[in-house]
Amino acid sequence: MRRQRHWYTRRAQGVLTGVKALAVAFAVVFGAHAAEPRPDAQDFAREVDRRLAVPAEEQAGYAERLEQALAHAAVQDPRPQYFVLVDRSPRVQAAFVYWRSPEGALQFIGASPVSTGRPGEFEHFLTPRGVFAHTIANMDFRAEGTRNALGILGYGRKGMRIYDFGWVGAERTWGIGGMGVMRLQMHATDPELLEPRLGLWHSKGCIRIPAGLNVFIDRYGLLDADYEAAERAGERLWVLRPDREPTPWPGRWLVVIDSQRGARPAWSPPPAARGAAPSRAATSAANLEIRSASAACTERDSARSARRAPRR
Repeated sequence: MRRQRHWYTRRAQGVLTGVKALAVAFAVVFGAHAAEPRPDAQDFAREVDRRLAVPAEEQAGYAERLEQALAHAAVQDPRPQYFVLVDRSPRVQAAFVYWRSPEGALQFIGASPVSTGRPGEFEHFLTPRGVFAHTIANMDFRAEGTRNALGILGYGRKGMRIYDFGWVGAERTWGIGGMGVMRLQMHATDPELLEPRLGLWHSKGCIRIPAGLNVFIDRYGLLDADYEAAERAGERLWVLRPDREPTPWPGRWLVVIDSQRGARPAWSPPPAARGAAPSRAATSAANLEIRSASAACTERDSARSARRAPRR
């Protein structure tokens, strides 16, 4: 009987040792997987058509600017997550996507040209610098694909997501100047008339981004930490894509800086240099659009409140 008990004891110890080894192996494999961004730079390159080839030293420099902006805003959110960083400098006009690893390192995912506030026009603001939280307190909505009086798809094609950061203080660039209040949004724009002009100051204060970047941020929920938390708590938010593939590392922070560059970097060429210059007719329509009070950042949507309500 003692021999049999001793055999069972050794067998149990062997099984336990094997289970522990297997657990360690799984931890190593899945831990390594968990420490990688999803989506990564390859996904960005495959899915976002309007991209900027940012050199490694510039990637590091913008990562440092991002950290400085977060520290200046006293943001205490060290968890692994994605960030969207925008450089509003007229000589850059670019958005950068970064991922913070569990070890705290910022990894560059990709960059695209954008358009921020063009000064000097009526009701135009400088896109404000700062750190802005993306929360359900200012619920996003989606473009209806309707054109304004000038035939412009201010928010882009139907279904494009408008990321809403609420009312914020911003510098007026018309009249007596000074500070005013504007609705800060990040959104797609007219794919034919205005998207080819990304990379230039052109909006009334909002941040215009390419449709490909809009969908990339949307599909993977890169800024949807609060939205996903609300879904887990039982809310049904219609604005979230039913076919989304949410990242395990969602963030909530949009960061806007101004690098105040004295010259345009080669990696952020103006639209004409990218072979994306619009036609004369498109340019004429776009120039009219930026003088119109019906541009996307001030566009009123009578059905918006109904569309924002969670589905029951």
